[in-house]
Amino acid sequence: MENAVGLTFRDATDADVDVLVALIESAYRGDASRAGWTTEADILEGQRTDPEGVLQVIKAPDGKLLTVEQAGRVVACCQLEHRGTHAYFGMFAVSPALQGAGLGKAVIAEAERQAREDWGVTEMRMTVISVREDLAAWYERRGYRRTGEMTPFPYGEERFGIPRRADLQFELLVKPLV
Repeated sequence: MENAVGLTFRDATDADVDVLVALIESAYRGDASRAGWTTEADILEGQRTDPEGVLQVIKAPDGKLLTVEQAGRVVACCQLEHRGTHAYFGMFAVSPALQGAGLGKAVIAEAERQAREDWGVTEMRMTVISVREDLAAWYERRGYRRTGEMTPFPYGEERFGIPRRADLQFELLVKPLV
């Protein structure tokens, strides 16, 4: 489906794995991620995801990896997973060169619309690394509420990254979809 700003939204396929891994890595890790504001390079080293992780999301029976193209090029993605009365939003990435221009707002709005209309869910949930105050604030401006409910960061599992600090944990954010 194409929207007014020339974005095409579609479900990812197996053929998209390599380009999606590159996009996600570029948005969060390494020096390339510093071109955007969503970088985690100061708090995590190593990989953000891998081909197996992306393929697992694509193949999930109750979810999808929403892929966003502009002018035929993949520029953003996000995971949507149907979990009963709510949907989980994750693996959100926007090309660093395009961050700050409203693309992320358009993607999250479309993800919320699809979750509400396709699955009939009444709430979107996500987790954010709690020390990412700028990112949590961005989601708050989109109607998400910080719950204070924390889950531990998977220290020692390098497939999720190598922490550069000892105080990382995930905070649950929620938004009613009405």
